[in-house]
Amino acid sequence: MLSATQSLLGLASGALVGFSLGLVGGGGSILAVPLMVYVVGVGEPHVAIGTSAIAVAANAALNLSNHARGGTVVWSCALMFAAAGVAGAFGGSILGKMLDGQSLLALFALVMLVIAMLMLKTRARLGLPDVKMSLTNLPAIVGLGLVTGTMSGFFGIGGGFLIVPALMLATGMSIMNAVSSSLVAVTAFGLTTALSYAWSGLISWGLAALLVAGGIAGGLAGTYSAQHLSERRGALNTVFAVVIILVALYMLARNVYPS
Repeated sequence: MLSATQSLLGLASGALVGFSLGLVGGGGSILAVPLMVYVVGVGEPHVAIGTSAIAVAANAALNLSNHARGGTVVWSCALMFAAAGVAGAFGGSILGKMLDGQSLLALFALVMLVIAMLMLKTRARLGLPDVKMSLTNLPAIVGLGLVTGTMSGFFGIGGGFLIVPALMLATGMSIMNAVSSSLVAVTAFGLTTALSYAWSGLISWGLAALLVAGGIAGGLAGTYSAQHLSERRGALNTVFAVVIILVALYMLARNVYPS
């Protein structure tokens, strides 16, 4: 049973998660998992992961509708990438539940740092206009979709912070298109992972509902901010990377100094 304080913290956490998803198409679970553990006070990391997965999937679907109205989703690439990753997400979630919760969080943080460094390195790239799926980029879309899906399921995340750079690498699309298109896969991967955790009884449904409710307002604000920042070269990439680095360092510090 959640206390009143935990409920309010859950709503606030949901707003932050929704804002992140709307802003950069990812970071939802990167923020949701540590928020569940360190702010709301969920004692079991696997429950935090399962709960965040279903909430992030729901918030991602809501944010996808906002981006779709702006015409920035590359549907052909997004749907193929998501389809390739679903099988990987299911297999990865099975492996993730076998690992100790604290070890999973530490490994999660290290992967976040690597991705953030890659995002900073490529922050000035503008991306190609009018990207479409073709025989040339199809192998990369399918291959990276499968790999990203596996990592998403393993860490119990929607995977946006992995999907955005993967879509940019596979197709050459701009970060704005990648952010928007990534939400298709974030929704699919999150649902796949959540179903696996729900089957094991590792989801707090009341807390998940609060996260989704808070995420609605946050998502609208994030989508508006993303459209503004995308007009400045490299700004959105930099914001994305810096947020990931800060959260990763905090998670590593809490893992080393749990008190």
